[in-house]
Amino acid sequence: MGLPIWIRVRRSSILVSLQGEGARPTSEILRFMPDTTGHMRVLKVVQSYFPFQERGGPVFKVRALATGLAKRGHQVTVLTADLGFGRGNGLHVEAERSRWGWTVRSDNVEAIYLSTTGQYRAVTLNPGVFAFCRGSICYYDVVHFYGLYDLLGPAASHYCRRQSVPYVIEPMGMYPPIVRNLRLKRMYLDLLGERFIRGGRYLVATSEQEKQDLVGGGIDAARVEVRRNGIELPSREPEPGKFRRERGISIDAKMILFLGRLVSKKSPDMLIDAFANWRTSSGGERDAVLVLAGPEEGDGFLAKLRSMAERLGIRDQVLFAGPLYEDVKWSAYRDADVFVLPSQNENFGNTAGEAAACGTPVIVTDRCGIAPFAGAAGEVIPHNLAALENALGKMLGDPMLRENRRAGCRAFVDSLSWEGPLDQTEEMYRRCVGQ
Repeated sequence: MGLPIWIRVRRSSILVSLQGEGARPTSEILRFMPDTTGHMRVLKVVQSYFPFQERGGPVFKVRALATGLAKRGHQVTVLTADLGFGRGNGLHVEAERSRWGWTVRSDNVEAIYLSTTGQYRAVTLNPGVFAFCRGSICYYDVVHFYGLYDLLGPAASHYCRRQSVPYVIEPMGMYPPIVRNLRLKRMYLDLLGERFIRGGRYLVATSEQEKQDLVGGGIDAARVEVRRNGIELPSREPEPGKFRRERGISIDAKMILFLGRLVSKKSPDMLIDAFANWRTSSGGERDAVLVLAGPEEGDGFLAKLRSMAERLGIRDQVLFAGPLYEDVKWSAYRDADVFVLPSQNENFGNTAGEAAACGTPVIVTDRCGIAPFAGAAGEVIPHNLAALENALGKMLGDPMLRENRRAGCRAFVDSLSWEGPLDQTEEMYRRCVGQ
């Protein structure tokens, strides 16, 4: 009887070993021959993933790219942290227990949630990442990391380098340490981040602005791929007036909406100041409401915002709506007269595109990556109080201008389809595999 032949395909060669009757293959996972249809096996590594929507835009971005690639026939796995399965927190997701923690299969994407044994702010400790990557990383053709300043990226990238698996990094605006925990972030880059970043084939910037941040930080421009985000669209037309009815907001009131994490870099405090100044300069626009919707991060910033509203005498005109998801989120966008994203640094700013998808004009700062697309749908302003106050006055005081910007929302949204980013992502992965 002939000897069985086990074939292990590595990045640069095919190793053939002969083993005697009854022998077992080596502990290394066997890689299969490349798919003749050109489909790839892709691993996406991210700190937080759906259904943990309170972690903001990255959750939706990674899900859109993962499901989009899966629809094109690629085998996609997401490796992430367990942020709450099994705690009875109302997650409407069918999750199965696995050796790593939990597994969810949805839209042809497999998501593996590693058991979390410790947590500091958004950073989690997931010891299972080592066993998973040691045994499975060689199965994938390419690995895509999202974000910095977590522990999953450095751990998984170590095994990528060790087993010659190409990877790309999408910093999502986190590369330059700004705003908070600057000392810890610089320490991270020195101890873990430098090797992690150096080993990536490409770094993905979602705007030219982010590319300049990367190049200015010492990254070779040839390694930086500019690939914008797409935007999520509502599954159905939001019902007009529903959000206002449910929150007790008059149909005639001017409604200004901010939706995002309540963190200092997004400048909701500057928006409160601008709103108070606009009300004073417009003769005391009593019938106006500022809605601040989004999760807080437990650092006392929400308390600061509430205190500001109290001090400025507009407590009753500022509604802290908490995080909004699914239909409620789209209803809020639909009922707003204007959406404002006043960030001091935003690698893209998907929420402005989502607002425009509901026909709502937007005001964004020129520090948002989405700004070059937004002109027809609203106002792009410098990041300062006077500019924001002036833009609010223009938009809210001129019904014809608002209608003009509403008409421009359609072209803005059409320019932000996910198809282009998916094409670019596929092409970048193929270059990684070819190299």
